[in-house]
Amino acid sequence: MKRNVIAVSDCDHLHMYEEQAVCEKYGLTMVQFQCQTEEDLIRDLPGYPAVLNQYAPFTEKVFAGLPELELVVRYGVGVNNIDLAAAARHGVAVCNVPDYGIQEVASHALALMMALTRKIVQMDAQVRSGGWDYGAGVPIKRGRETTVGIIGLGRIGSCFAELVRPFGGRILGCDIDQARRGPDFVERVELGTLLRESDVISIHSNLETSRHLIDAERLRMMKPTAFLINVSRGGIIDEAALAQALNAGIIAGAGIDVTAQEPLEADSPLRTAKNIILTPHIAWYSEEASSDLKTKTAEEAARYLTGQPLKNRVN
Repeated sequence: MKRNVIAVSDCDHLHMYEEQAVCEKYGLTMVQFQCQTEEDLIRDLPGYPAVLNQYAPFTEKVFAGLPELELVVRYGVGVNNIDLAAAARHGVAVCNVPDYGIQEVASHALALMMALTRKIVQMDAQVRSGGWDYGAGVPIKRGRETTVGIIGLGRIGSCFAELVRPFGGRILGCDIDQARRGPDFVERVELGTLLRESDVISIHSNLETSRHLIDAERLRMMKPTAFLINVSRGGIIDEAALAQALNAGIIAGAGIDVTAQEPLEADSPLRTAKNIILTPHIAWYSEEASSDLKTKTAEEAARYLTGQPLKNRVN
């Protein structure tokens, strides 16, 4: 058993400086692999009790094939590539990093909201093509007259609420976890009410509880003038239904940073949908957030290997 080594199953980061610094601090070493499949994981990771993971799938087959595995720490908040029930059956703890890019994700949602509601991309394209007609952006609603709906009132959803509060409009919120209330100024409503009454809807929930939460039926519940933003997880929105809703004018526009399949497929209907802004899963990123993520992921594994309690166990 390699109890003095942190193994990295896979990682697309440009360097591992922060992880190496954590290992040095705790008297550990690190080994890095680039596993993609179940077979890769079972081949490369025998004997390592603690593993840092980004995308590689930890399934029932993998846990069964790695009987000495005790801990998987995922780079990020979501753990949808890890079978939590299977991990529990095999006695493997799973941890995430829930607090590394809160302001970044909330700020990106705000940026998408402003770009959509102020028609920034549309107007930029018009001017670049030789135009100069503000009328092509009409209508634009005043901020204090805009109702913003927030789906998911955890750390990021609450931060987004704080960012939009100065605009002075009504802020609605809903969360599958009734204990999570969000800031006091957020008006708690049912999902249906939020969809019907909001001018901007921003999603901040997790995939595990919200897969295909926004489908064709719920898109039709929104105002035809409303905008939809997703900086959370791609599978929360039915992307074919969203593209159809945009092209048919069922909703006014969307800002999407995450998709069910990443990178986004070349033939995805989102690429050609009307009034959509697409960004490549960058909402989490800043230099500081990236460094925090890498440090906190490695520190969770280091604490475990040196006999200290875990901070962010999710199973």
